[in-house]
This record gives sequence, C-alpha cells and structure tokens, in this order.
Amino acid sequence: MDSLRGQGGIQMLLTAEQEAGRIVSAARTAKLARMKQAKDEAEKEMEEYRCRLEEEYQTQVSGADQEAAAKQLDEETDARIQNLKESGSKVSKEIVKMLIKYVTTTGA
Repeated sequence: MDSLRGQGGIQMLLTAEQEAGRIVSAARTAKLARMKQAKDEAEKEMEEYRCRLEEEYQTQVSGADQEAAAKQLDEETDARIQNLKESGSKVSKEIVKMLIKYVTTTGA
C-alpha cells in the first residue's frame, strides 16, 4: 500500500509541476503580449508626436516667419554694407596718399 501511495504522490507532484509549467508559460506569453502592445502603442504615440511637431515646424517656417527672416536678413545685409563702406572710406584715404607718393616719386 505504501508503494501505491508513494506512486500516487509522485504522480501528483509531476502533475502539479506540469500544471505550474503551463501557468508560468501562459504568464510569460501574456507578459510578452502586453509588452508588445505597450511597445506598439508607444511607437504610435511617438509617430503622432513627430507628425505634430513636423506640422508645427512647417507652419512656423512658412508664412510670418519667412517675412521675419527676410527682414532680419535685410537688416544684417544693410549693416554689413555700411560696415564695408566705413572701412573702405578709412582705407581709401591711405591708398590715395600711397598712390600719389608712388606716382610722384621717380625711380632713378
């Protein structure tokens, strides 16, 4: 009888182990499915956010920002032209003196 009882106990343990293995396997599968779903949702949200940012950027680039950029570029260009004119007027006096000196000096 003890041998039958021992056989039954071992069989119960094996059955319980198999059932525990199925439960763990099902839990792993469910966890992987939840992780995949979370990843897919996160990727979808990222793509929506990226599209929204791109749309905002395109809106900013066109329209009013183009006018502001053109105005700023004109101001910078005018400032550079004025700077070049001032530099040229300072140097031109020295160049004229140098040219007169070389033209009037005879090399003998």
